[in-house]
Amino acid sequence: MKQISVIVIVLLLGLASQAIYTIQETEQAIITQFGEYMGSVTEPGLKLKIPFIQHVHRFERRVLVSDAPSSEYLTRDMKRIRVDHVTRWRIVDPFKFFTSVRTEAGALSRLDDIVSGRLREEIARYDFMELIRDRREEAMESVTLEARNRAAGFGIEVLDNRIKRLDLPTQVERSVFDRMEAERNRMASRYRAEGQEQARDVTASAERDKEIILARGYEAAQQLRGEGDAQATAIYAQAYERDPEFYSFLKKLETYEQILPGSTVILPVKSELFQYLETPGMP
Repeated sequence: MKQISVIVIVLLLGLASQAIYTIQETEQAIITQFGEYMGSVTEPGLKLKIPFIQHVHRFERRVLVSDAPSSEYLTRDMKRIRVDHVTRWRIVDPFKFFTSVRTEAGALSRLDDIVSGRLREEIARYDFMELIRDRREEAMESVTLEARNRAAGFGIEVLDNRIKRLDLPTQVERSVFDRMEAERNRMASRYRAEGQEQARDVTASAERDKEIILARGYEAAQQLRGEGDAQATAIYAQAYERDPEFYSFLKKLETYEQILPGSTVILPVKSELFQYLETPGMP
């Protein structure tokens, strides 16, 4: 009897485990019965189903990210670029999703095809420089709108598309860098030549100003020297008029000082110099 009770309990637990299932807050599901769709479950919590007959197919309800591998595209001006793009999406209709793509891997494959094709068309509408500078957002908004419309048939809502990285192909990158370097060197040479020309102009102007200042200074110095000489001559003339004999004596002393600096000279007693040193009344 105990064995029968244990078997019954085990069977009941098995049935319960098959009849009761849990939907998490991050999940949504559909119920199928013999492969036919019976309904969708979007609210989290404990749920019931018919054991062994109905099956639960779970899907993610959070935002998913498709990080596609980089691909090469051609711009309107025939420039090849390598683009890495990212798509954010979520499952909004689990039944359409299950009947069209069934799994996330199938959805990623379809989304990559849709976005890559639309991105190729959009990039071909722009030149390389305008796409790099200011038309990237506009291009990606157009891609997002088209991808959202086409993905709706799969039960998917495309939230946005973004270019993660945009580069030139490796074989083109080196030549572009070389051209950029040559252009920068050309600009540097031009600026250097302009700077040297300006330096020469500044130097010439400074030299010209220096010569003008020196000439004016020399002129002023000569004028002051002439005025000083005139005043000195006037003073000498006044002194000569007051005592011509003593003035003559001073001039002779100055002459001796200039002719015989630091020398010893023996003069006769009757020299003109000694006549000023003789005591009056002495022979």
